[in-house]
Amino acid sequence: MKKYLILSFLVPTLFSCSVAQQASQKKYADLLTESSAKAHLTTLASKEFAGRGTGQEGGKKTVEYIAKVFKDLGLKPAVNGSYYQPVALEKQSYVVDNFSINNTPYTNGKDFFVQGNNNSQAFKASEIVVVGYGIQSEKYNDLAGQDIAGKVVLFLNEGDPKDKSGNSLVTGTSTQSDWATSRFKKAQELTKLNPAMIIAVSPQNTEMIKRFGSRLTGGRFTLRSEGTAANQPTMGIPVANITEEIANQILSANKTSLAQVREQISTTGKPHTFTVKANVDATMGVKKEEFNDPNVLGVIEGTDLKNEVVIISGHYDHDGVLPDGTFFPGADDNGSGTVGVMELAKAFAAAKNDGKGPRRTILFMAFAAEEKGLLGSNFYSQNPIFPLANTVTCLNMDMIGRIDDKHLDGNHNYIHAIGSDMLSSELKQINEKANKDYTQMELDYMYDDPKDPMRIYYRSDQYNLAKHGIPVIFYFSGLHPDYHTPNDTVDKIDFPMMVKREKLVFHTAWDIANRDKKLVVDKPLPTTE
Repeated sequence: MKKYLILSFLVPTLFSCSVAQQASQKKYADLLTESSAKAHLTTLASKEFAGRGTGQEGGKKTVEYIAKVFKDLGLKPAVNGSYYQPVALEKQSYVVDNFSINNTPYTNGKDFFVQGNNNSQAFKASEIVVVGYGIQSEKYNDLAGQDIAGKVVLFLNEGDPKDKSGNSLVTGTSTQSDWATSRFKKAQELTKLNPAMIIAVSPQNTEMIKRFGSRLTGGRFTLRSEGTAANQPTMGIPVANITEEIANQILSANKTSLAQVREQISTTGKPHTFTVKANVDATMGVKKEEFNDPNVLGVIEGTDLKNEVVIISGHYDHDGVLPDGTFFPGADDNGSGTVGVMELAKAFAAAKNDGKGPRRTILFMAFAAEEKGLLGSNFYSQNPIFPLANTVTCLNMDMIGRIDDKHLDGNHNYIHAIGSDMLSSELKQINEKANKDYTQMELDYMYDDPKDPMRIYYRSDQYNLAKHGIPVIFYFSGLHPDYHTPNDTVDKIDFPMMVKREKLVFHTAWDIANRDKKLVVDKPLPTTE
């Protein structure tokens, strides 16, 4: 009876404490507002910030903006008195100084595009060897008896040649050979014959240039320590991909055309290789640049569990501005997640100022160069400011401001919470409880399906923490038609839902940062991509 009486007094007390804590927690969550989110996002997605491109002026303005927000909120700089962790990057671009055929100049990314890794050099020739489909097989060989060493060659990069019945001249059936189905096989096999330059013509090249234009000339970024990715095909001999229109201009010197070349091969069932008089004059090659784009880090130090760290993150970079002046606002991708990081920093900073700061340290981090291959988060995982062994979780926001195609005609009150139970059986439960108690959204787990063809879990920054055994959640509102286009603008953001999603991250982070025990890690590491 005595125990019962003690408990009967204690239960109301505990309940009162719980209610008070929830009210306090909600008070700080309510600091996340639509007006504040819109003000930040309007700035980040403006023309002045020019798409927040890696290695571009817009990116520099963005990191300065985020660092100032962190400083004004009273967050501590995390990196030796600085808010910046420089990420050592290398940009490798293929630069075409000039490219002309028969004294007609052509522009890289507008009229053609080049694949190659040769050092910058001059290419001059007075003729082009047309080698049909560029196939070298036992049954069908465009290069039989041909010496193309040191010459400029042109081939049709469009599948197998076909006979009058539509069968492949290589396989003898309707099934195409690996010369057609392997993306790089023809060019790679031609390079073994040591031509000076390869020109590839394909019906798809016009559409490629139209769709991607200057992006084709934007270069490739890597962490400086990684260099050239081992799994990328290398072509020391450049391959210039031209349109059918340009190819026909070249072939007109022999009073022929692509259609006639195809027709002759189809009619005779034999290769058709010949030489065209053409003045080729080009100077082009790889240019490498080294630079640093920083991760931006601000810290709210914890109290009795300050050695343990909760990361709240989102990448700030987007596609920037192209050489032709086209800029990509990136309001949703990932202006929305960047704003989420700053807004949550505001809420936790207010709690800290009121003496109700988190028990665990919270690291607010805006990652660099996510669009270039998750490079900022990869760099941090290799060079952590706080030990990864002490990092409790990473809650990552990447695109939280729109309604995706799946939900557009249905329930808008949702969020994709990706990977919450990949490593920890507790993290998903905590997130679901936070949602039940405070935000009441549909938690969509479609991307947790191991058979997900999009492999979304592996495509944002949280994966670089997860692969080190750190439980993560990737908060994502999903794909939409404006993804990676100039149409990803502020006016299309659903701010009520964006803020609601921010609040879910806040409540989940609050629980994790203040609970007695560190999250359990009781599941195996995720498999690699």
